Amino acid sequence: MLLKILVAVAVLIVLLVIVIATRPTDFRVMRSINVSAAQWTVYDHVNDLHKWDAWSPWAKLDPNAKNSFEGPAAGTGAAMTWAGNNEVGEGRMTLTESRPNELVRFRLEFYKPMAGTSDAEFTFKPQGNQTEVTWTMTGKNNFIGKAMCMIMNMDKMIGGQFEQGLASLKSIAEGGAKK
Repeated sequence: MLLKILVAVAVLIVLLVIVIATRPTDFRVMRSINVSAAQWTVYDHVNDLHKWDAWSPWAKLDPNAKNSFEGPAAGTGAAMTWAGNNEVGEGRMTLTESRPNELVRFRLEFYKPMAGTSDAEFTFKPQGNQTEVTWTMTGKNNFIGKAMCMIMNMDKMIGGQFEQGLASLKSIAEGGAKK
């Protein structure tokens, strides 16, 4: 009887490993919002990492997080490291490409609570008298990441935070545009 139970458990574990291994490796999360402000106004709030605390959803999760900056004040090569509570974790964000009023691209390195790397970008497109801002994050899941995505939906989890951040960015950019 014990042997049958052990064989059944082993078969279930093998099946679980196979299911996890066949899960998609790549992930992509994308959200957009229209902002009633010029492209350069919105772009400036994203391109300058010193301005992120004003609108970033993660800054609100841990107002006591420690941030430090390296490189130029803004644009390609600017970098920010952060260390915060368990919701914010620790990591580094480096601007890898910056095209004025069009695109800001980042390399994200997460150290804690779980190590990983991702790429993120913001695009800014004119829409009449508004600017369409799109925030996208892409990356690859390792085996553990694939397993976690079976119980947690990456798009819903991070997408909600992107929506909060974009709403705050909109409010700040529109407020600055009206002054």
